[in-house]
Amino acid sequence: MTDVMPARRAPRLASGGAIREAAARLFLDKGYQATSMDDIAAAARISKQTIYTHFSSKEHLFADLVLGNADRVEAFIGSLVAPFPEAGDLEAGLRRVAREYARFVIRPEVLHLRRLVIGEAGRFPDLARTYYERVPERVYSAMAALLRELADAGRLQIDDPLLAAHHFGWLVLGRPLDRGMFLPAAEVTRGVDLDELADAAVRVFLAAYARR
Repeated sequence: MTDVMPARRAPRLASGGAIREAAARLFLDKGYQATSMDDIAAAARISKQTIYTHFSSKEHLFADLVLGNADRVEAFIGSLVAPFPEAGDLEAGLRRVAREYARFVIRPEVLHLRRLVIGEAGRFPDLARTYYERVPERVYSAMAALLRELADAGRLQIDDPLLAAHHFGWLVLGRPLDRGMFLPAAEVTRGVDLDELADAAVRVFLAAYARR
């Protein structure tokens, strides 16, 4: 019996991934309202009934996708702040963090998801709040912890690490993220060098927070 059950469950588990992939593509391309479960079933090449064996409703599927992406933030945070000690000096370390931050957030799929969550915030306020707490707020908290360590080590002069983390984040992301909320994905980084923008953000940040 134990040898048979995994084989029987395998198609269901595999179809769950196909459903998520198809739904993510359709939600991002068409929006939540314009996407039907029939659309998702057709894109995933499965029956609509199969979708309902995994997800009780379109709302459930949408929440699963949004929070599934939110769960990946811990891995991103590790890649963001862990390499800092390897940098040669303070400015080089912050440039590395800023560049990684910009490259991760200013990606078409991340911008599309952010726009989608914002667009549906009125319909799903609790989901939008949870996403904010698990993604932007979590990143700011991790950034604040790094800045607090640097301040304790006498390398920065910071009274409020969380506020400084917000300053750092918006210096890095303000311009491209603003463009990403209004412009087509192909135009977001047109004429914008993310590395140069990140480096400039670090210079401004250090002008305010470097130890005198």
